[in-house]
Amino acid sequence: MNIRPLIIIPTYWTRGESTRARSDARRPAGAGGVEAPYAHPSALTDEHPPLIACLKSLRQVSGLGRIALIVACDEEAIEVRADEKVRGIVEQFPELNIFVFGSAEAGSLYRRLEQLELGALIPTLQLKSYGAARNLGLAVASILGSDAVVFIDDDEVVDAPDFLEKAVFGIGHPIHSGGYLFAKSGLVRDMRGAYYNDDVGPWTDVLWRHRADFNRAVQIALRPPQMHRGQFAYGGCMVIHREMYTKIAFDPWIMRGEDVDYVINARLHGADIYLDDQWTIRHDTHERSRHAIRFRQNVFRFIYEHRKLEFAKSQVDLAQVTPQQLMPFPGAWIATSVAIRAFITGLLHVLTGPDRGWYWQTALDATGRAGAYARENCVNYFALQRAWRFSMEKLWRDVALNPLFTGERTVDRSALTGSFSAIGDI
Repeated sequence: MNIRPLIIIPTYWTRGESTRARSDARRPAGAGGVEAPYAHPSALTDEHPPLIACLKSLRQVSGLGRIALIVACDEEAIEVRADEKVRGIVEQFPELNIFVFGSAEAGSLYRRLEQLELGALIPTLQLKSYGAARNLGLAVASILGSDAVVFIDDDEVVDAPDFLEKAVFGIGHPIHSGGYLFAKSGLVRDMRGAYYNDDVGPWTDVLWRHRADFNRAVQIALRPPQMHRGQFAYGGCMVIHREMYTKIAFDPWIMRGEDVDYVINARLHGADIYLDDQWTIRHDTHERSRHAIRFRQNVFRFIYEHRKLEFAKSQVDLAQVTPQQLMPFPGAWIATSVAIRAFITGLLHVLTGPDRGWYWQTALDATGRAGAYARENCVNYFALQRAWRFSMEKLWRDVALNPLFTGERTVDRSALTGSFSAIGDI
């Protein structure tokens, strides 16, 4: 195996109460920000968080190199506690070469970015979304000079010693259709071994059956040949070569589905992500967030994607990508009709309950605020994208940060008194 990738595992944490209890307490945003809670963070009080099982499963993997754990929290007040929790777990695995990227390391990175006059990048690397967490992992990979990165999630387990061998199969090599294979996704199975879930939701989702279209996309991916040009991807089973991750960023403003969004971003910039049906991982697919929250996030997500494709039509440096090219998923869900489908679905849930407040607000936002959010942050993403290549070049094997991330220099965590305040806007 010529490429030894950096494994990046974002790990998400919350306070002791359950995600469901916290979700009950939240209310949909009015004129303020749009909530993007992590779907299934681990509780700090959990004695057996899924991260332990994930790391245990990596013990068997051949050719294993460095592992970077990106620690994310749903509130700043618990950052130090989450760091300590993760570092305590890592101590159980001395045989693994694990680096923990927590709040102290993030502060060092942000300060260095300001020194390099890249302060505008800081908000896109703050851990407020799944896309930002993955971008932070890519920044770490650039600092370490990694040939490739492999993303897995902290609630997944690897069940094959040749996991990394299959991950890098074909990466960096020419492909029959022309060009090179610079990124691919494996397939994710649940703990029973199934590749998809046939549960399409309640009858009130009659116009909102995106899971059924996703299932059809997975079925297509399971057919021969081994490699398919991907319409979707799994962020928890994805490998990206340096030729792509230093040039294309994840979108920190996407509410949900940052992995599928990355496929779209790649296509807009003339690249592709492939699906490899011989590379798999197992995932605890139990949804721990409320249906109303997922619905709201998906409404903002799909309208955002539609806006992104429309914006690209006016840009001479971007490829044209249409919903038809992304069928059956996400193509059917990023077309013009998504707003009215979301509005009607929200009203159906208002009539039947529960969570009427959530659904009513989301129905209204589907025809108004979601579009405004998409227009504003779509512009922000493409501004980030224009700066990404230059920023990663500056961070590549950075002499100030590389020793910190390789263990040659450490941060005095006893001196931490608060969070670093980001400066600058894109």
